[in-house]
Amino acid sequence: MTRLKRAPKFKNEADEAAFWNRVDSTDYVDWSKAEHWSFPNLKLTSRPITLRLYVSVINKLKEKARELDMPYQTLIKQYIFKGLGMPSA
Repeated sequence: MTRLKRAPKFKNEADEAAFWNRVDSTDYVDWSKAEHWSFPNLKLTSRPITLRLYVSVINKLKEKARELDMPYQTLIKQYIFKGLGMPSA
């Protein structure tokens, strides 16, 4: 069994982030013993943005959204999540 290293004490969060970005965490943590946690009631915060699209693109989005019986803004969000490889919120 490989002996795990001890993580150093950090002066601040920036130093800690820099450290974990440059080392392999498996030298410090036995991930096979990690617990799985789920936060089912955690709400994502959102904020409005302005996004300029061609009128033809908006019209196409509205047509597709009508076919799917959903608001076109919801469809746009789904496309963005899918493009980023994220689950829909």
